[in-house]
Amino acid sequence: MTLVKFNGDQKGKRSLMPAMNNVFDSIFTDGFFNEHGAKMVPAVNILEALDHFQIELAAPGLQKEDFKVSLDRNLLNISVEKQEKEQNEGERFTRREFSFHSFVRTFSLPDTADQHSITAKYEDGLLKVKVSKKEEAKLMTRQIEIG
Repeated sequence: MTLVKFNGDQKGKRSLMPAMNNVFDSIFTDGFFNEHGAKMVPAVNILEALDHFQIELAAPGLQKEDFKVSLDRNLLNISVEKQEKEQNEGERFTRREFSFHSFVRTFSLPDTADQHSITAKYEDGLLKVKVSKKEEAKLMTRQIEIG
C-alpha cells in the first residue's frame, strides 16, 4: 500500500545545502505542521497481514462522526472536518487558536486489495481501516523450503 503525497512539493527551490533544506522542508512543509507549528496531519501505521491490510490513524479527541472514509477507484481517502462552535456568553478570549480542524490522507490501494471488503472502526483515538485482500492474493503466499 502506498501513501500518495499531494502537498508540500518544493522541487523548484535551489539551495547551497539541499540536504539540510530537505530535512527542514520535511519537518515544516510536508503536512505535519502548519505555519503556526500546530500539528495538522495525524500519524499513520500501515500493516500487511496474510489476508488483509490495516491502516491505523492516530486522531485523539475526535468522534467517529467527524471522519469520512471514501473510495474513488483505487484511492482510499480518509478525511476530517470538525468545527468547534461552542462559545459561552460572557467569555472573552485573549487568544483563540483552535476552532477548525481538517485533514485528508489518501492511500493508493494495491491490485491485491478487495475494494468491496473495507471496514473502519474508531476507538480510543485510533481509526482502524481494514482492507481485505482478494482470494487469489491470499493463495499466492506460501512457505518455500530451503534445501
